[in-house]
Amino acid sequence: MAEPENVPQWLRTSAGWSWRFVALVAAVSLLVFAVVHVRVVFTAVFLALVLTSVLRPLTDWFARVMPRPLAIGLAFLTALVVVGGLVTYVVASVAGQWENLGDQFTTGVDQIIGWLAHGPLRLDVSPDAITDALEAGRKWLAENAADVAGQTAQTVGTVVEVFAVIALAIFCTVFFLLQGGAMWRWFVGQVPAGHRNRWDDAAQAGWYTFAGYARGTVLIAITNGLMSGIFLAILGIPLAAPLAVLVFIGTFIPLIGAPTAMVIAGVVALAADGPFKALIVIIGVAIIGQIEGHLLQPLIMGKQVALHPVVVAVAIATGTVLAGILGAVVAVPVVAVTWAVYARLRPRREPVGLLGPGTAADEPSAGDPAADDAGADG
Repeated sequence: MAEPENVPQWLRTSAGWSWRFVALVAAVSLLVFAVVHVRVVFTAVFLALVLTSVLRPLTDWFARVMPRPLAIGLAFLTALVVVGGLVTYVVASVAGQWENLGDQFTTGVDQIIGWLAHGPLRLDVSPDAITDALEAGRKWLAENAADVAGQTAQTVGTVVEVFAVIALAIFCTVFFLLQGGAMWRWFVGQVPAGHRNRWDDAAQAGWYTFAGYARGTVLIAITNGLMSGIFLAILGIPLAAPLAVLVFIGTFIPLIGAPTAMVIAGVVALAADGPFKALIVIIGVAIIGQIEGHLLQPLIMGKQVALHPVVVAVAIATGTVLAGILGAVVAVPVVAVTWAVYARLRPRREPVGLLGPGTAADEPSAGDPAADDAGADG
């Protein structure tokens, strides 16, 4: 059917882009709907890819002097010893300082209550007000006991899901490390011959970006944890080691993880040593965060993950709305990989004249697999 000649060109162009945008939104919505309903499987595979990207260099190094299955087992054992030793050290630190910290925390809480009651805010935090608040909480618990019991049962189910995710992730990781290349070659073999090279190039670009993000995040988290632990130990803050581990974990949650760890460290410092130490702790941890954002990330990740801060913020907000903390964690790598694959698949164009030679248009796009020996073997 011929298009009416009196339709303006701008309207035709807008209509063309509109239906394409609607189709894209529908496809993404279906994908998100499917992922939400197989959340356990998606989480396990995502974790397996992270473990594969982190353990692959260690496995390849061990495989130089021993069979690859044995190298995989040794790599897992090494990671287990490191993580187990870290957890043991944290538990021992907490157990050794818990009583002392409890007394200091009680004193700090009393000081905070006194400031709230007699300071500029003049809040009613008298013992009677606290007793009334506790009584209101008891009544609410009695009235919502059924809901609380249901949530407890749901938590038990969540624990079972966590073990299922870990088991499936380890199972997939073993085969990714052992037969990842063969599995990918089989998959590419199912693609029409004329499209295999483009699929392979796009996959390698995506894996290069994902592996760079995963390995870089682990290295940055370790560095942040070490710097925070040393800083807190120098200041004499109680539980410096567990707080450093908290900073380490917070690094894996973009934008919100590090500030949360900073606030918790500041609260502990406030309870233990007063507001001056707490202010020093907050400023110090904030400076460590700036070192991470402006020095470590560009140095370690380079151009593997080159996303604008606005894109990162929007991605994390969207992921959080769709899937909570899990969505916040996976949002950035998913967007980075998607952009790397798109950049590899899109048609090459000549640089725009306004950019000129030697500008960003002439630089290699994010997701260049040439510098990563992992390829699609993960």
